[in-house]
Amino acid sequence: MHRLFIVPLTACSLAFGVAHAAAPSKDAVVEQYADVALTTYQASLTSAKALERAIERFVGAPSAAGLQAAKDAWIDAREDYQQSEVFRFGNPVVDDWEGQLNAWPLDEGLIDYVDDSYVHELGNPGATANLIAADSVQVGSQQLDVTTLSPELLASLNELGGSEANVATGYHAVEFLLWGQDLNGTNAGAGERPYTDFVVGADCTNDHCHRRRAYLQATMDLLIADLEFMVDQWAPNQSDNYRAALLSEPTDNALRRVFYGMGSLALGELAGERMKVALSAFSTEDEHDCFSDNTHNSHFYNARGIRNVYRGEFGDEDGSSIRGYLQANDPQLAERADAAFADVDAAMSKLVASAEQDNVHFDQLIAMDNTEGHALVQSAIDALVAEARIIEEMALAMDIDRLNPDNADHQF
Repeated sequence: MHRLFIVPLTACSLAFGVAHAAAPSKDAVVEQYADVALTTYQASLTSAKALERAIERFVGAPSAAGLQAAKDAWIDAREDYQQSEVFRFGNPVVDDWEGQLNAWPLDEGLIDYVDDSYVHELGNPGATANLIAADSVQVGSQQLDVTTLSPELLASLNELGGSEANVATGYHAVEFLLWGQDLNGTNAGAGERPYTDFVVGADCTNDHCHRRRAYLQATMDLLIADLEFMVDQWAPNQSDNYRAALLSEPTDNALRRVFYGMGSLALGELAGERMKVALSAFSTEDEHDCFSDNTHNSHFYNARGIRNVYRGEFGDEDGSSIRGYLQANDPQLAERADAAFADVDAAMSKLVASAEQDNVHFDQLIAMDNTEGHALVQSAIDALVAEARIIEEMALAMDIDRLNPDNADHQF
């Protein structure tokens, strides 16, 4: 369980900032954005390595306690990684890379056994491949050898046969392997995979336990390598990585990337794809962390990542920021922006409280007859839409016009 400390931003604190803080330059704001990206990915790598260690302990001596420890480490790792998604939009190096780590929803039948009630994406040739049980996979006229579950092989199987639902790697593949399917629909409960699915020998359940262990370890090896790559892309004092390319751009071009990323995650992705789609269809299949029922935290930390960029901070780190620039140059807009971000924080905190205090998770909130739950989710969507509008205003205040954040074709 994560404790959430919400500190309201008051007019007094705003006035203090105006009186005592010099306005950062736009160049300094971009530099700080790169620093926040680096710190966020470093934290993601650190928590992913902690997850890897927990998984290694578990597969070395499978037990119920070991499986729970691995699950806890996965949830902790999501807290850091979800704050990084604000860097995906507007930065091609992140967007091109992100699918291998966080693609969803996935056809879990590609990876392992599924319940008889499982409904896969129509026309998906990989939806029932069950890589853990297979030596080969037929795709059209091609037969792929999958006897050795290496990181390279699993990476090559993403979007197998041209279907985006074929997700073989990343956080959600690990999530599925740890939790198994959530067969509870909009009732309480997450996936309940037994730890014996990883026991080699006579006590193995659901067969192929050695393959399941190998798959989990290969997926984690790839996840760590991918995060190491992204840390390198944002490292300072290098001439040939993405950070160097971003900082060499005209400042307003770089700032456009900053604001576009904030607005697109808030509007099209989080308010739209991750919340509105699930709510409109009452669909648990469109829930983000659907196996673990961790969606409330996933959404909360996505929103926190947007706020981190506004405030120029990750955790306790802060510096030159969009907020500091506005406090000096347009304090009324800074005050309204503070309020908009606080509204999102409050709305997301209610989703977290519903799950962690009342045991009513996101998949229950979107149940067809849960009007109170619908109101909670809709309130968060509305707050994100308002935040996206403020982000466009902030961009204009820093001379970035026609921002047009991605709305993923949703109407709000």
